[in-house]
Amino acid sequence: MADPQTTTQTSSLRRLVPRIFSRAPRNNDLDNLIRTVRVNHPRGDLPIIERAYNVAKEKHEGQLRQSGEPYITHPLAVAQILAELGLGPRAVAAALLHDTVEDTGYPLNELQETFGDEVAMLVDGVTKLDKVKYGESAQAETVRKMIVAMSKDIRVLLIKLADRLHNARTWGFVPPEKAARKAKETLEIYAPLAHRLGIQTIKSELEDLSFAVLHPKIYAEISSLIAQRTPQREKYLQQVIEAIDEDLRDLRIRGKVVGRPKQLYSVYQKMVVRGREFDDIYDLIGIRVLVGSVRDCYAVLGAIHARWTPLPGRFKDYIATPKFNLYQSLHTTVIGPSGRTVEIQIRTHEMHQQAEFGVAAHWMYKERMNGGRADGKPMDTEMAWLAHISDWQAETADPSEFLDSLRFEIGAKEVYVFTPKGRVIGLPAGGTPVDFAYAVHTEIGHRTMGAKVNGRLVPLETELHSGDVVEVFTSKNPDAGPSQDWLTFVKSTRARNKIRGWFTKERREEAIEQGKEAIARAMRKQNLPLQRLMSQDSFAQVAQQLRYEDVSALYAAVGEGHISTQHVLEKVTALVGPEDTSTGAIDLPGRVATKEPRGGDSGVLVRGANDILVKLARCCTPVPGDPIVGFVTRGSGVSVHRADCVNVKALSADPARFVDVEWAPTTKSVFRVQIQVEALDRSGLLSDVTRVLSEHHVNILSATVTTTDERLALSRFVFEMGDAVHLDRVLNAVRRIDAVYDVYRVTTS
Repeated sequence: MADPQTTTQTSSLRRLVPRIFSRAPRNNDLDNLIRTVRVNHPRGDLPIIERAYNVAKEKHEGQLRQSGEPYITHPLAVAQILAELGLGPRAVAAALLHDTVEDTGYPLNELQETFGDEVAMLVDGVTKLDKVKYGESAQAETVRKMIVAMSKDIRVLLIKLADRLHNARTWGFVPPEKAARKAKETLEIYAPLAHRLGIQTIKSELEDLSFAVLHPKIYAEISSLIAQRTPQREKYLQQVIEAIDEDLRDLRIRGKVVGRPKQLYSVYQKMVVRGREFDDIYDLIGIRVLVGSVRDCYAVLGAIHARWTPLPGRFKDYIATPKFNLYQSLHTTVIGPSGRTVEIQIRTHEMHQQAEFGVAAHWMYKERMNGGRADGKPMDTEMAWLAHISDWQAETADPSEFLDSLRFEIGAKEVYVFTPKGRVIGLPAGGTPVDFAYAVHTEIGHRTMGAKVNGRLVPLETELHSGDVVEVFTSKNPDAGPSQDWLTFVKSTRARNKIRGWFTKERREEAIEQGKEAIARAMRKQNLPLQRLMSQDSFAQVAQQLRYEDVSALYAAVGEGHISTQHVLEKVTALVGPEDTSTGAIDLPGRVATKEPRGGDSGVLVRGANDILVKLARCCTPVPGDPIVGFVTRGSGVSVHRADCVNVKALSADPARFVDVEWAPTTKSVFRVQIQVEALDRSGLLSDVTRVLSEHHVNILSATVTTTDERLALSRFVFEMGDAVHLDRVLNAVRRIDAVYDVYRVTTS
């Protein structure tokens, strides 16, 4: 039976973000895939794609996606994404087979015999990456390093990105909690990875889909705002395009002028990071001009600057100095028609291909030059652009070295190994099974007695490599501990510190026990009240006087002979005065004495006792209609809480003080209500909200407003009202305010 809450969340997502409920399009079939590959690789080994499809379809027979579609639709969609990026037949075949080894038990050696070493290497690389787990404590940058370090070929990363992209398109069919976890992982790891590789088309879609899942209400709000302003923007856009087309005709340059689509996540980021208003961002018109040569790029730039005034400091020449991911383009911002700002990008068609597809564009070229094969040497003159990765501090004319450059750039200087259950552990280069054991858990490290690597018994000082599966054996002896010899070969600071700490702690614990025993013996000899003195804080005060960190440090000092037992006892007895005979007990009456009754403005009656003081608890602010409980306080009458108030659980330890209460509101009753308003931050927001509350005759008692780093305005209002039914009308009125995407009553402090 489906969880009602999950069903509600899913239906809400379907309404707000229908795009994440994508199903395979009808044209997403094998024939269309082969046609797409043939466009970029007419001499490629196309039959291998059909063979790979047939094997994948057979192996995945009977498996279904969570959308209800046959599983084969997923590898087919991943292969289609790679084909559209321009990758060759072998990479596309690997994409079709990428889940077979992991999910169907298809042996890798059999796949290697059927499809060759290259395809098998790619499938094996993706299979290992699928084991990477991104936990709550994992650092995104560490996981990115790990993914790159474990990839033997850049195409492994491209297949993984395409796999994540298709899964993201169908996040609507998985539980919302899992979708949110995957979206966070994508935004922190895979979208930046696509950016590193220069694949703008994948980066942008991954960001928008993740944004949609993590912030569906904000996503829908921005999407709605864009839809409202699109007609006027399109009209102005056409005016700018016609003017630039006229300049191209005058220059006799063949080119293409198009408007740049607005990425929703980019709009959101500019609101958050740059603190810009939505209207300022969206009214910034974006134009892209594609021409045939670099000379034409600069000619068009000159014509545009002659027509419109450029904004100072907004010109960027990424043709002369490409970005780290080889992106090239001319960027300028001008004051266009009607005084509105226009952003313009000018680039060649080849630069556009590189900007959209990044390193994938290089693979398309490389495989064309080698008849569909990816293992030949490219011509230095044609592939000289690889030498411009100045930010990566590495020069290479061979694309097979590209991944090494990437590894160097993001500092992947670690090895990544697996536990038997598939968890990934990062270790310093040269790490050993002992380093691995301490990385898993300190106690496992202390009790390690042997290890297996990839199923074989190995010495504890064995050096581990990325991708190794490591299993350690631990001693069942509770007194087992590390060996001093381990310090000669462990590489991680954690392991070294834990081993040293164990020996230090062992000696310290012995000293503490010896110190305690020495003090106890001396107190018994002198007939001192052992129980009373040990239970009071006199020893803590003496430790402070003698400048020890705590009582344990004082005991250790006695045990190690740094201070005499007699000196400690003299200090303790000097502190302790006559014994305090008062018990300090507090009488907890079953009923509280009644005070002068107040007017019945609380709206609550205590059953069987009409003259008891009643107060509505401020921690949960109950109003008529809420289930309530009464609790007898000390000297303040009965406190009324919502039945689900978090404080009621704490009060349950004293059940005798609960009393039956019921709602009995009168015309004089006044109830305190707390609401939270969530909105996209904008100027005048607080003024609009308070105006609406005032119009509904609400008496505001307090208001707090905070703005998060993500430019979300969170406003909390506390006010009094006489009729609780009136609350729904107030909430609906606030919800209609521009940029407010949610408002609700808060029932916990």
